[in-house]
Amino acid sequence: MKPLGFLLAWGFLVTEVLCTPGMMHVISEKSSSKDYCILFNPLWASLPQDLAKAALLQLEDQTTSVLCSPTDVPDGGFNNRILMVMRGNCTFYEKVRLAQINGARGLLIVSRERLVPPGGNRSQYEEIDIPVALLSHSDMIDIGKTFGRAVKVAMYAPKEPVVDYNMVIIFVMAVGTVAIGGYWAGSRDVKKRYMKHKRDDGADKKHDDETVDVTPIMICVFVVMCCSMLVLLYYFYDNLVYVIIGIFCLAASIGLYSCLSPFVRRLPYTKCRVPDNSLPYFHKRPAIWKLVLASFCIAVSVIWGVYRNEDQWAWVLQDILGIAFCLYMLKTIRLPTFKGCTLLLVVLFVYDVFFVFITPFLTKTGESIMVEVAAGPTDSSTQEKLPMVLKVPRLNSSPLALCDRPFSLLGFGDILVPGLLVAYCHRFDIQMQSSRIYFVACTIAYGIGLLVTFLALALMQKGQPALLYLVPCTLLTSLAVAVWRKELPAFWTGSGFVVNTSLI
Repeated sequence: MKPLGFLLAWGFLVTEVLCTPGMMHVISEKSSSKDYCILFNPLWASLPQDLAKAALLQLEDQTTSVLCSPTDVPDGGFNNRILMVMRGNCTFYEKVRLAQINGARGLLIVSRERLVPPGGNRSQYEEIDIPVALLSHSDMIDIGKTFGRAVKVAMYAPKEPVVDYNMVIIFVMAVGTVAIGGYWAGSRDVKKRYMKHKRDDGADKKHDDETVDVTPIMICVFVVMCCSMLVLLYYFYDNLVYVIIGIFCLAASIGLYSCLSPFVRRLPYTKCRVPDNSLPYFHKRPAIWKLVLASFCIAVSVIWGVYRNEDQWAWVLQDILGIAFCLYMLKTIRLPTFKGCTLLLVVLFVYDVFFVFITPFLTKTGESIMVEVAAGPTDSSTQEKLPMVLKVPRLNSSPLALCDRPFSLLGFGDILVPGLLVAYCHRFDIQMQSSRIYFVACTIAYGIGLLVTFLALALMQKGQPALLYLVPCTLLTSLAVAVWRKELPAFWTGSGFVVNTSLI
C-alpha cells in the first residue's frame, strides 16, 4: 500500500496561471499555413481578436541581430514588415523603439529562455504603437524548416472561451468515477462483513476482499508524506518524476486488473487452469484467464509508459488507467467512521489551500508549489509531466490550447478524497436501510462542488484548490442529511454498521 499511498499526494486540480498568450499565423508562398504560440503585452499595442482583421505582413528575419543599436538596422529600414530579432543585450523598449522608428509594423523577439510578456513603464507604453511579442527559439527553427525565409505572418489574440467543452467530459468522468467507486466499495464492504459469517469459499475470494481501514495515525502519516514529497518534487523534480511514472504504471495495471476481473471471470472457459508443473507460482495451477488478463493489463500500462508523451492519443490510455486506479483505491481503502472522513477531508483541505494560495508568498519565483509541480516546472530539463491526473485535450482553437496548456486536467486526489466519503455514505445507507439517500446526496454534492470549482477557475483565472469547494459541499451535505434523519450519533461513529444479511 505504500507506493499507492505515495501516489495520492499528486491528485489535486491543476489550474492555470494568468498570462497574455496570442497566436501567429504563418503563410508561405505556396499557401501552406500554420499557427504558432506567442506571448505579448497588450500595454504596448493590442492585437485583434479576429484573424481576418489582423494585418498579413512580410516577416523579416533579423535573428543574427539583437537590435540594440542603430547599427543593427539595415539600410532602408524595415519598410512595413514584421521584424524578428533575438532577445538579449538591451531592454524590450529599446528594441521596439528602434523597430518602430525604422518602419516596422510589429516586433517578434525570439527567446531561448522561458517566454514572459515583454514589459516596460507607463511612458514607454504611451510612446509605442506597434505590437511586440515573444516567440520561442524552437518555433523559430520550425518556421525556417517548414516554410523557409519567404513567409507572411499575422499576429492576433482570439478571445478565450469562459469554459471549454472538454470540461464536460472531465466532469462526467470524475462524477462517474466517484459514483461507481463509492457504490462498488460500499456494496463490497457490506458483502465482506456478511461473508465472515459463512464458510470461506477459497483463497482467491479472500484475497479479493482485502481492504485497509484508515486510522487517524495513518491519516497524519499520509499528510506528512504528501507534504514532504511535494516539496521534494519542487526542488528535485527531474530526479523524482520518473519514479512517480514507474509507480503509476505498476499501480494502474493492478487497478485495471481489479476492475476487469469481475467481468472476465464470467466469460466461458474461465475454469481452465495451468497444467501440473513444478515452476514457481505456476505449480499452484492459477486460472489461465488470470494470466491472460494480467498480461493484458501490464501491456496497456507499458504502452502508455512508452508513448506517454504522444499528445494525440496517449491521454486516452492515461484516463483509462487513471479511472481504474481510482476505482481500485476506493474499493481498497475504507474509512470506518464519519469522524475519520471529517479528519481526512479537513486536513487535506488545509493542505490543498496552503500549497496553492500560501506557498506563492514563500517561494522566490512567487509560484504556487502545487501548481508548479502538478503542471511540471517550466525549467525542467525532462519536460515530463506527473501522470496523476485525468486529462482531456481542449476542443477549441485558442492561444492556451496552442501554447503550453493544451489539456484541461483534474487530479486524482479531487476524485479519491471525496470518493472515500461517498463510499462511507453508501455503506451507512445499506446498513441503516435509508434508500441510499446519503449516497445520492453526497454524490450530487460532489458534482455541485466540482461545478463551483470550474466556475471559480473561469472567473478568477488563477490556480484554484479544488478541495476548497469539494470538501465543504460533501461534508456539510452528509452532515445535514444525518441531522435531518436524526442519525448523527450513529453516522459520526459508524455504530450503525451491524450485519444485516437480508440486505446483501
